Amino acid sequence: MHYFKHRRNVLFVLVVLAGLVAACGAGGSGGDQAQSLAATQQALAATQQALEQQQQQQQSQPTQAPAPTQAPQEEEEEKEETQNTGAGSEDLPFYVEEFSVPPQNWTYYLLSGDSRDFQLYAERDRLVFDITGEYVWAYYLYDSYDYSDVRIDFRAENLGNNNNNVSLICRVNSRGWYEFNVSNNGLYWIYRYTANDDSFYELYSGGVANLRTGKDTNTFTAICDGDRLTLAVNGVEVRTVSDSRFDEGQVGVAVSSFDFTPVLVEFDYIEISQP
Repeated sequence: MHYFKHRRNVLFVLVVLAGLVAACGAGGSGGDQAQSLAATQQALAATQQALEQQQQQQQSQPTQAPAPTQAPQEEEEEKEETQNTGAGSEDLPFYVEEFSVPPQNWTYYLLSGDSRDFQLYAERDRLVFDITGEYVWAYYLYDSYDYSDVRIDFRAENLGNNNNNVSLICRVNSRGWYEFNVSNNGLYWIYRYTANDDSFYELYSGGVANLRTGKDTNTFTAICDGDRLTLAVNGVEVRTVSDSRFDEGQVGVAVSSFDFTPVLVEFDYIEISQP
């Protein structure tokens, strides 16, 4: 761009000087003409040389990079707030999960069944287990901590058929876990699951007198404290058993279907607390 600008300057000077030469030639004598012509030619040569030197100097100067634009203060504050409240924020060992958004620190897996027959999602501030296939056993575990002594509570509403289980789970590790199952028909089981033989061992079973069966809402509690394993329903203790096989692990919940579908269970909240 600078090169073409200086070429135009040279041409302009040449045209002006040429006009002066023509004027001198028209009005002077022969000797004066020759003298004026020589002086004009010298002036032209000096002018062109000066312009070319100026062009070369400007071309040799380094191009300055544009100064960095500083982000507005409000953009920096918004970025910092996003980093502090995003997925990298610190998880709590004891808290209430109310499912206003799908939590990133919980993981589900199927112990039995086809994943095409199961959906797990959060909507209307609820965690929804939507099972359309038979014998789908879906587990949902809190990833952030392992616990030795812990209490788990949740409130769940049954919106499907009556033949299903809801479960509370504690001390999940590579060797197994403890599981508290309550069926919508009013029966319950307390199990120890061992991974090496993939088997459930019944520690106790019976009936829950105060369970609201059918399409209704109930609150469930499991406490794993030392070797004491306690199940409670709607604030009433159902049974306490003793077992010392597992002493630490994750906590979680589960919903299971059997030979009748669909199973639709919605969790209002899950609370993890100290026993």
